[in-house]
Amino acid sequence: MEQVVIALLMMINNEIVEHRIQPSLSECLKRKRIAQRSETGTSITHQCIKSKAEIEQNIDGSWSIKKLIME
Repeated sequence: MEQVVIALLMMINNEIVEHRIQPSLSECLKRKRIAQRSETGTSITHQCIKSKAEIEQNIDGSWSIKKLIME
């Protein structure tokens, strides 16, 4: 299923290595700040984006991003 989501991206050397759905932009920015504080002096960057994504429901009922659709 395709849906517009707010996602927190973790990137290493400008490649997306992890993405998580966030409930709101403010929650995404909060989690981004927490992640940035814990990873000092590394090449890891975090970014919040609003994008279309292909999502799927996990066995526990939560939703995860299967594929980001960057247009």
